[in-house]
Amino acid sequence: MVWGASFLFIEKALTFLTPVGVTFFRCFFGAATLWILVLLKRFKPTFNLKLLAHLWIVGLLLNVIPGVLFAFAQERVSSILAGIMNALTPIMSVLMILLVFKSEKLSANRILGIVLGFIGVLIILIVGESIGSFSWSAFFALFIAVLCYGIAFPYMTKFVIPHKVPTEILATFQVSLSTLTLLPFAIYHGVDSYSPSLAAGASILALGILGSGFAYHWNFRIATLVGPSISSTVTYITPVVAVVLGLLLLGEPLTWNEPVGGLILLIGSALAQGRFKLVKE
Repeated sequence: MVWGASFLFIEKALTFLTPVGVTFFRCFFGAATLWILVLLKRFKPTFNLKLLAHLWIVGLLLNVIPGVLFAFAQERVSSILAGIMNALTPIMSVLMILLVFKSEKLSANRILGIVLGFIGVLIILIVGESIGSFSWSAFFALFIAVLCYGIAFPYMTKFVIPHKVPTEILATFQVSLSTLTLLPFAIYHGVDSYSPSLAAGASILALGILGSGFAYHWNFRIATLVGPSISSTVTYITPVVAVVLGLLLLGEPLTWNEPVGGLILLIGSALAQGRFKLVKE
């Protein structure tokens, strides 16, 4: 639910911040929230440089790169489309697990799910371009962003979770390192207007506190308990929430290819992750 609402918050925040600014302040308020949680629970962080390096990489893959790219894309396409494309994350995660990390086996159902997922993307892309509702630069930005997500989940499980550090600490340092990484870029060009509306100001606060604070703590918690394939399934509900909020609160248009392509994409994601089987193995 929180990440589904993030696309609405990004849309509002872009009225006074640049894509880099949106991502920086999102991480800043998220890090502040996580540090409060850590202090309230009286954790005593103990880290080595190797783990910090892994957390910095996770931050690049989950916060910095996709954060800027999603905001960049939403300057060109609707929050609805951005939310639907986010549903490609589970397929990207499965692809990385199978091809790069090789921690799970390939199967006929997974291949079929991956193919279905990309068919869904093609329906969104080709039909969208034909009716003039698509931007190629936005598409490539969204694709690279979800690819980063797909790499991040198995990477986190392989290199971060085994350290058995409390999830609150992991999330706090991940988002804090992302904030520091973005700081020089945000100073250079992070703000477009210094007179934000109340809604825009509230949106960036909500985006940071909920979307990069509590949500990343929950994300680490889920990845620790059930692994990368399941943890990436949060993206199943994300496009549904993004579509509903985009329609009701932003009045964005919805063309037929977006829900149709999105539904095929979700079915493909579920199939690739083994939620059900179409082929007997």
